[in-house]
Amino acid sequence: MEDGTTKSATHIDVPDPGSCVRDTTSCEIRDLLDRLADKWSLLVIELLGSGTRRFTELHREIDEISQRMLTLTLRHLERDGLVTRTVYPVVPPRVDYALTDLGRGLLVAIEGLVTWTRAHRDEIAAARSGYDARRSSSG
Repeated sequence: MEDGTTKSATHIDVPDPGSCVRDTTSCEIRDLLDRLADKWSLLVIELLGSGTRRFTELHREIDEISQRMLTLTLRHLERDGLVTRTVYPVVPPRVDYALTDLGRGLLVAIEGLVTWTRAHRDEIAAARSGYDARRSSSG
């Protein structure tokens, strides 16, 4: 369609993926929100909120993350201006990560979400278990 939307039987005015070429502002916002909503970024930001960390410290504190995924997450956060990476010329090399002012501003914005998540994680786990049990018994 000429207005950058597509029509289907179930959805009307769905943005055409090619419309990003015409609307860079919404693409940039969507890209950043996708990054922040990924599995690891907010957790890394929250951990760095209490101070500078070395890569190995972050990796140890986030049990389930692979080294590669942590590396990619930190690179993306650095690219977005949320994290700084400082390399010290020592043997073995020492690399520290810290929040930038922009990253600290984001931390302020997400602290309520983090607090809520911690306060309600047991309730959410119980709800998930109940839902899964109902789904498995009805199917």
